[in-house]
Amino acid sequence: MVFVNEPFEGLVVGVDSGGSGLRIALAEAASGAVLETVSSREPVRTGPGGISAGHFLEQVLPAVAALRERAGAPPVVAAAVGAAGMATLGDELRAELPGAFAEAWGVRRLALAADAVTAYAGALGQRPGAVVAGGTGLIALGTDLTSWRRADGWGHLLGDCGSGAWIGRAGLEAAMRAHDGRRGGSSALLTRAEKLFGPAAGLPGVLYPRTDRPAVLASFAPEVGRCAATDPVAAGILARAGAHIAEAAEAVCPAEPGALVALTGGLFKMGDPLLVPLRAALGELLPQARTVEPAGDPLAGAVALASALATGTLRLPEDPSLLRLFGAGAR
Repeated sequence: MVFVNEPFEGLVVGVDSGGSGLRIALAEAASGAVLETVSSREPVRTGPGGISAGHFLEQVLPAVAALRERAGAPPVVAAAVGAAGMATLGDELRAELPGAFAEAWGVRRLALAADAVTAYAGALGQRPGAVVAGGTGLIALGTDLTSWRRADGWGHLLGDCGSGAWIGRAGLEAAMRAHDGRRGGSSALLTRAEKLFGPAAGLPGVLYPRTDRPAVLASFAPEVGRCAATDPVAAGILARAGAHIAEAAEAVCPAEPGALVALTGGLFKMGDPLLVPLRAALGELLPQARTVEPAGDPLAGAVALASALATGTLRLPEDPSLLRLFGAGAR
């Protein structure tokens, strides 16, 4: 990647847009040190053109104007946006944001990234390796700094194997097996399911009409974790989840010795019931890799991308759907 040598005094903007809302950070261009952050609990809407650029800008432009005013109105020299759905629903953002940011801030460099890329940049920076981002869904992303490799992230019907939704669905299936008297059931999970959702026979009516079905499934994953210490069925579900997660990491991790693997996202707050079998599976499938704690979250990753753009030090590879660059520094 070739950059034009330009001064990089000023500030950068990092944005993390996801299903639970939007977060914005203003940071020093040279160091990436964050000066202030603001957040909104209103997720950016989607429409016929994908993620709504208009709704995104309605939230971001006033927020950045207020941040800049409090900082003394220095120039914004680069920005980076990480958005859930950018890879498949980001056409409108890619078409409208470069011009809108240039008009509002005079910004010369812009990165538009999938949220998995900002999760990677936050967790590992610009080093080769693999990051698994786990929450309601699950996606693995890896790079050797030449190209990206992706595994899973296909949603709760086609994949997201090992995710919160996957664990919750497996736990509820085990509950229903116990309700029916079939093999593989768990009376402990049945008790917890009925406490949360009501009588087991009514669970399909509670679950199937919901438009937020993945989140409802994922809400049961912590119950599986709580049962794992004393219930072999729950423990088995988490062991299979760990294997799925390790397989996703294996699929994207560079083969070079010493490659780093980081786990990021709320799924891994489940703790040892999931992490113990997961670490065992990673050790078996990726003996050459080293598992590390993530250095930061996706907002930190967006700030790091913007700072690297501003300073001409971006090493992460550009990709048509995962990481698009605009302005100075773009290919």
